[in-house]
Amino acid sequence: MARIPLLQMSDISLTFGGDPVFDQLNLVVQPGDRVALVGRNGSGKSTLMKVMAGLVEPDRGDIVVPPGVSVGYMEQDPDMKGFATLGDFASAALEPGEMYKVERAGEGLKFDPARAVETASGGERRRAALARLMAEAPELMLLDEPTNHLDIEAIAWLEEELKATRAGYVLISHDRAFLRALTRATLWIDRGMVRRQEKGFEDFEAWRDKVWDEEDLQRHKMDRKIKAEARWAVEGISARRKRNQGRVRALKDLRAERSAMIKRQGSAAMELSAGPKSGKKVIDAKGLSKSYDGKSIVQDFSLTVQRGDRVAFVGPNGVGKTTLIKMLMGELEPDAGTVSLGTNLLPAVFDQARAKLDPEMTLWDSLTGDPEMRVSGKADQVMVRGNPKHVVGYLKEFLFDDRQARAPVRSLSGGEKARLLLAKLMAKESNLLVMDEPTNDLDVETLDLLQELLDDYDGTVLLVSHDRDFLDRVATTTIAMEGNGQAVTYAGGWSDYRAQRQEDAPKKAEKTKQKAEKAKAEKAAPTAGLSFTEKHRLEALPGIMERLEAEIAKLEGFMADPELFTKEPVKFQKATEALVERQTALQDAEEEWLVLEEKAESNS
Repeated sequence: MARIPLLQMSDISLTFGGDPVFDQLNLVVQPGDRVALVGRNGSGKSTLMKVMAGLVEPDRGDIVVPPGVSVGYMEQDPDMKGFATLGDFASAALEPGEMYKVERAGEGLKFDPARAVETASGGERRRAALARLMAEAPELMLLDEPTNHLDIEAIAWLEEELKATRAGYVLISHDRAFLRALTRATLWIDRGMVRRQEKGFEDFEAWRDKVWDEEDLQRHKMDRKIKAEARWAVEGISARRKRNQGRVRALKDLRAERSAMIKRQGSAAMELSAGPKSGKKVIDAKGLSKSYDGKSIVQDFSLTVQRGDRVAFVGPNGVGKTTLIKMLMGELEPDAGTVSLGTNLLPAVFDQARAKLDPEMTLWDSLTGDPEMRVSGKADQVMVRGNPKHVVGYLKEFLFDDRQARAPVRSLSGGEKARLLLAKLMAKESNLLVMDEPTNDLDVETLDLLQELLDDYDGTVLLVSHDRDFLDRVATTTIAMEGNGQAVTYAGGWSDYRAQRQEDAPKKAEKTKQKAEKAKAEKAAPTAGLSFTEKHRLEALPGIMERLEAEIAKLEGFMADPELFTKEPVKFQKATEALVERQTALQDAEEEWLVLEEKAESNS
């Protein structure tokens, strides 16, 4: 029995400003489909998704959603007018008594339903929009960059939810690991054409390269044929003018067909030039501690960063990754500890909040108005790594066209804003890059290029990212910040960190066991000179310490499960708090036992 599609699009055409976004598009989404929607920044992915959601009207064609089928779209910039809190917005379409669905999604996505709309950040608003979609659970979900503004824990929660859902979905994301884990089909938008393959994102790049190779071969064959026909036209046409006019027309048609072939957009011509070498030791941090409003960011944290290191900082949103980096850069004073910066440092910063981009300025003014890029007396040039360049020429290196140069920044997509910020960053020489969420919104090809540039960069990189694949490909060291001041250094990227964390659990358990055995052996410590209460306390402390060590070992064993961090974030947080509480209690008990034991020995 044939399945009834969730959505069917027939002969869809859409044009913006004279250029077709897509033409004669036919598309079917079936129940249970898990589809990756991929393409270069600006290719029309978000526009196509809005057409599917009924938010953009095509110039031509039909869109059919069967009666009773619900389609949900995650808004990038949700309109929350009329709602007091994020929870009010997220639960607006639910039945009375179903608020628990929003609260559950709020736990997984880490937003507070009670947060007032007027004080919520853009990231919190987007998480509320995603929570609304997950709570409503439509038959077809349209998800446009759902992982933006999510930390790794929340991404993993969403990944598990989408694996378990029976709904169909179409998914736009820059996160390779997310796409590989979830998709079973791929829609590829390329130069106005939409292709479909019944394989997930895992096979996309091989498919794309094969299509492009076939295109190149076809172009090569056509060029050779045109060249041969043109030679014939020059050498032999004069003797057979009347009989061969058809062949002349065929040559004209061949040239027209060749001209109609749409040239592929090349990769961004980004360059990353390191300035003079810094000293061998870039950052030397010792014993850093920092707290805000009673919340510990780091406790007694030490780190040495050498020239050429690529250090990644991972952990939940709000755990203090950016704060720690600011301390390491000398921008923020720690409560305790010292930071020593190396010599000859030329830092450059990629700002997570895009604070350096004025939405009302044009791209042209955004570059020429930057004091670090301004060329004196030249309003149409920018200084790029010590050399003047025409502003439009430099923008073209980052895949912007002439028309966009005079457009306001607010008209850009998220990926285009990221590219513009990279253009500002890469215009100056540096030997220390600080990159806070540089991967958000970038397409696959630009991510690949950025990774290659960082690999070849003759400087040092401090990186914050929630993109697990990018972390694996770039980081040489990972600082895992897990809350309550815990920041642990691991060699390698994300996968290396997870593997090492799993291996550490048995070692900690063995160490705890040894301490418990030592406490048992010390139960018979001398008690002369102690009061009655102190004597009984000294006798009781080894048992207390043994119990605490057993509880710590149990908690550490429980937390060693690599899936706990992602599947049960609430349990993980509670276990972390319990672990810190017991570790503190054990330390206090050991100190008390040592004082009493010394007192007993001194009076024996």
